[in-house]
Amino acid sequence: MKDKVVKILTFIAAVIILIICGGMVYSLVTGAVPAFEKFGVDFIFKKDWQYTPDNEQYGALPFIVGTLITAFLAVIISFPFSMAVSLFVGEYFKDTKVAAFLGTATELLAGIPSIVYGLWGFYVLRPIMVGMGLSEQGFGIMTSSVVLAIMIIPYAASLSSEFIRMVPNDIKEGAYSLGATKYEVVFHVILPAAASGISSSYILSLGRALGETMAVTMLIGNTNTLPTSLTDTANTMASIIANQFGEAAGLKLSALIAIGLLLFLITALINFIAKMIIKKYAI
Repeated sequence: MKDKVVKILTFIAAVIILIICGGMVYSLVTGAVPAFEKFGVDFIFKKDWQYTPDNEQYGALPFIVGTLITAFLAVIISFPFSMAVSLFVGEYFKDTKVAAFLGTATELLAGIPSIVYGLWGFYVLRPIMVGMGLSEQGFGIMTSSVVLAIMIIPYAASLSSEFIRMVPNDIKEGAYSLGATKYEVVFHVILPAAASGISSSYILSLGRALGETMAVTMLIGNTNTLPTSLTDTANTMASIIANQFGEAAGLKLSALIAIGLLLFLITALINFIAKMIIKKYAI
């Protein structure tokens, strides 16, 4: 009887999750219909974002470009630091108190609210960027990408270290028995064996970066133009929604919902690719 009750409860919970997900997709699609009816597929490629009576023009391209540049740049910046942490925790000092402490500290950093990172970037990083001459006011894609990179380092490092730990000891011991050094074992045995899992970790981190809102909103500059350099101010798909959703109505509201739908699809696609990589190539 207990097994049946648990089975029924878990089934109900799974169905509820599916209903919630389906409801989210349905609400996004229905809300985005007016924008796509007005502008068609060109909405994705239009650069304009302006409200004038009887001539509203909205396009998602500046925000899609801003989102992708910011997220990919953040992953690139975070890679050497998160990779170093994952190797330290997962192999070089595995099962030591130092590794346990660093692993715990990394996981704690992952739990810090994004608004805190945004405040740090605003009051600390932004003046540094101005002092280095990278931006006149310290706002822009580069500043927001650096903060975003710091945010995803714990996430990428934690996942990558788990895949590094999963490499079978037999493989490593075989390499050592043939006279391989620690360096050779790490870079010629462990990393190739865990490459697919590590790759999926960074793809998942990219998905995490794509949807970040508050920290990016505070630092990217919030201009509705297509960025042409890393020092330009811009908007991401999440930041434009956060900035304008509260005052939006009519066609503008539908355009913002359409951007939300596109962000949902992009993030879902990236996470799906990562899951497929893990499923097919994981050790």
